[in-house]
Amino acid sequence: QVQLVESGGRLVQAGESLRLSCTASGRAFSSYTMGWFRQAPGKERKFVADINWSGGSSRYVDSVKGRFTISRDNAKNTVYLQMNSLKPEDTAVYYCAANPVRGSSRYDYWGQGTQVTVSS
Repeated sequence: QVQLVESGGRLVQAGESLRLSCTASGRAFSSYTMGWFRQAPGKERKFVADINWSGGSSRYVDSVKGRFTISRDNAKNTVYLQMNSLKPEDTAVYYCAANPVRGSSRYDYWGQGTQVTVSS
């Protein structure tokens, strides 16, 4: 069982930056693909970014490309989401998730979420 704990969400002004962190329990973190998702009020949870086990490959949803950066520190069992030039439409609960099976697209473990609110 993997436990994920997100932190870093808060209220910010449009244009500001924020870094989210997600720390995982267990020894197998370095083998997981890690992802960030978000859920805005009244909407479905959606993919934001993911990063492969080594940190050598990452993907982003188009709406955050050039503004958000996902990274990981396997020595600390932590994945980060650096968010720059935040917009009100980035307001959401942000979740990190772990995909433990290489070649699979399914995320089996989820954190409890952290609220990001961007005011205009």
